[in-house]
Amino acid sequence: MSGQEGRAGDELVRRLLERGVLTPEWAEVFRAVPRSLFLPDLFWAYDTSTGRSEPVARDDDPAGWERAAYENIPLITQWDDGQHTGTQPGDKPTSSASMPSVVASMLCDLDVSDGMRVLEVGTGTGWNAGLLAHRLGNANVVSVEIDPAVAARASKALARAGLSPLVVEGDGRDGWAAGAPYDRVIATAGVRALPPRWLEQTRPGGIILVPWGTHYSHQDGLVRLTVGEDGRATGPFLDMVEFMKLRDQRLDWDLFRGHVKEFPGDADVSTTALTAADVGNRYDTADFVMGLCVPDCAHVVNQGDSGGPGDAKAWFLDFRSRSWAAVIFTAGTADATVYQSGSRRLWDEVERALTWWIDRGRPEYDRFGLTVDRDGSTRPWLDDPSDILPFAEP
Repeated sequence: MSGQEGRAGDELVRRLLERGVLTPEWAEVFRAVPRSLFLPDLFWAYDTSTGRSEPVARDDDPAGWERAAYENIPLITQWDDGQHTGTQPGDKPTSSASMPSVVASMLCDLDVSDGMRVLEVGTGTGWNAGLLAHRLGNANVVSVEIDPAVAARASKALARAGLSPLVVEGDGRDGWAAGAPYDRVIATAGVRALPPRWLEQTRPGGIILVPWGTHYSHQDGLVRLTVGEDGRATGPFLDMVEFMKLRDQRLDWDLFRGHVKEFPGDADVSTTALTAADVGNRYDTADFVMGLCVPDCAHVVNQGDSGGPGDAKAWFLDFRSRSWAAVIFTAGTADATVYQSGSRRLWDEVERALTWWIDRGRPEYDRFGLTVDRDGSTRPWLDDPSDILPFAEP
């Protein structure tokens, strides 16, 4: 690594320390294992404010490549499960280098100490595995990656960095039983159903740190689960994040193609006093909590025809039936129009859940938590594991 790159790495560490997401102990590891060693010559810098991805090629713009490598931004390293070619963005990002602040924060939340064994699900570039291996030793880190090409590139990058944790090409849902039991399990992909084998492979008292959420929205809540003697795990949500999902847990929108044959068709019509702001957006706590309270439901909010603030059409789609609901919000109108079709009254469930959340004082995500049974079934709670959230019945 050049002196200039070393200075850029030091500056990144300084910024992360100032933000409070990096501890002095991990700072030395970040200096010793720089992010740039794990990045391909071509990546796409993602702008979280605009949602746009711009290609950055090392050969064409070495200074820009280095600058982006040490910026606190996510970098997309693969599109369309490796089927994409060329420099322009593909259709779906499928592998990336997470924001350094997210990497640092999650490693601190993992709370490792010398001698611990760690299972990582989702090797990606290999940087996270490299940081763990430098801290804990190569023999104590196992990383599982489902994509053969991604796993191979990560292994080469780790070797360049002088590190050799075990990189396993396989389905992360299965963990890696040969290395169990683990003191810590960390997932760097979003999860919609926690695989039971992660629980089985974690020792009692061990921790599973995972971005977990529902198909109601794309966002994840970073949850820190402690595994008990009975094999169950429970713990609080620490932060709101957004990760690419495990491949077999991605939401397939084609499931809903037959839900709305014509609009509004024979849907029942009613009104609601709730507003588009109450429904929230993809980064709001309300969106996350609705996913906890309204199971087996996907939703999307489209901007209204006028494009003005307060105008929107919200869709709600059931996984278990052809039930759907749509709510049309119009700025300047007291009540929104509600359409519901099918045996399940989806908007009624969402409205009850929103009203419950508002009546409880709009609690933020960090007051919620999750209990996971040995079979992977989940029970979200508020403030205490005994205060289970009220799930609406269809």
